[in-house]
Amino acid sequence: MIAIPGFARILVVLAALAASAGPALAAGPKAYVGNFKDSTVSVIDTASERVVATLPVAAGPDGIVIAPDGRSVFVSGSGASAVSEIDAASDRVTRGIEVGKGPQGLAMTADGKWLLVAVNGDDRVAFVDTSAHGVSAAVPVPKPHTIAIRPDGRQAYVASQEPGHFALVVIDMATRAVITQIPLDKPPRDLEFDPDGKSLYLTLAGVPAVQVLDAATNQWGAPIPTGVSPHIAQHFAGMASGVVVVQGPGEVMLFDPAARTSVRSIGVGKQPHWLDLSADGKKLWVSNEGSNDVSVVDLGGGAMHTVAVGNAPRKVAVQRVAASGTEHAGSSSHVTIRNFAFEPAQITVKAGQRVSWQNDDGAPHGLVFKDGGTGIDLLLPGKSFARTFDKPGTYDYVCSVHSYMTARVTVISP
Repeated sequence: MIAIPGFARILVVLAALAASAGPALAAGPKAYVGNFKDSTVSVIDTASERVVATLPVAAGPDGIVIAPDGRSVFVSGSGASAVSEIDAASDRVTRGIEVGKGPQGLAMTADGKWLLVAVNGDDRVAFVDTSAHGVSAAVPVPKPHTIAIRPDGRQAYVASQEPGHFALVVIDMATRAVITQIPLDKPPRDLEFDPDGKSLYLTLAGVPAVQVLDAATNQWGAPIPTGVSPHIAQHFAGMASGVVVVQGPGEVMLFDPAARTSVRSIGVGKQPHWLDLSADGKKLWVSNEGSNDVSVVDLGGGAMHTVAVGNAPRKVAVQRVAASGTEHAGSSSHVTIRNFAFEPAQITVKAGQRVSWQNDDGAPHGLVFKDGGTGIDLLLPGKSFARTFDKPGTYDYVCSVHSYMTARVTVISP
């Protein structure tokens, strides 16, 4: 037996402890990347831009969405029949939610109460109650692929890939019934609403352009020309330009939403698939299915970084707020209004504590409390509002401009 000097022995013990430890703590919000061929999710700390955990999920992760409060991550397994739910504080899969065969695209309501799942193998869209962790309703839709919910929460648009009958299927969220179908000549790929819900951006297989639908009239406007094989087009709140992943040349193209013309293109990895915006709005996170990595694009012109992940990364989603392990009283006294949602949507504070709201959106909002307490009718972009809560209780509130934006402050005794 070889004797190990005291200092070396300490290093061995520390290495063993590190190897057995759980996921590393992240300094900032995290990005979640679904590795399609590995059936795993890579968790990236966006502050250090390094992978801090790799989680096994349902086979063939093909959709990822993060709850508005940043606490839960939902991943659909298109090679299975379940959606994996991840606790973002511990980065562990807490449950699998059975939804039906081959779930693909996911979308969540702004209040985080409902998760819509495109159950491709069973030709339906499932409504998952996120508090009950189960399917409560389903709407028949032939071969649903991806879903976009209007920011006002009234309707959901579904890309239907039924051979010979390609269409956008529009579902009324209140009645949970199909209200209209918009026929398409080509298979729809992805669809996303702009921040105010007036325009829907749609990509079609084999068409080198982004289609633009007027959501008020369901009429098509002038398309946005791109390179070969555009996949996801987004206009994030607070950004002057829209962005679209163009798979053929391996780039992200920025476009002018009003003129519908290209502004500039940024090269990324091979076969880029998806993208999301960082919490501070300064960087794009782009998953590259063909090069097994994620490109971190600095919109301010700084150097682009690359983070290696698993095999065939498809979807990527970035937290808007970092989740804590538990909801401690007094742990949060600040709410950010971003992407037409209150973040976090639920906080707990002690009596006598002051809570502030900051409007980081590109549109005006406001706060109306159901208890009749002091709020603000109009909170313009960049402005803030604060209220002190003196008595324990539950204080529900809504946006004075967008009634579907709901949230809650719980006040406990000091």
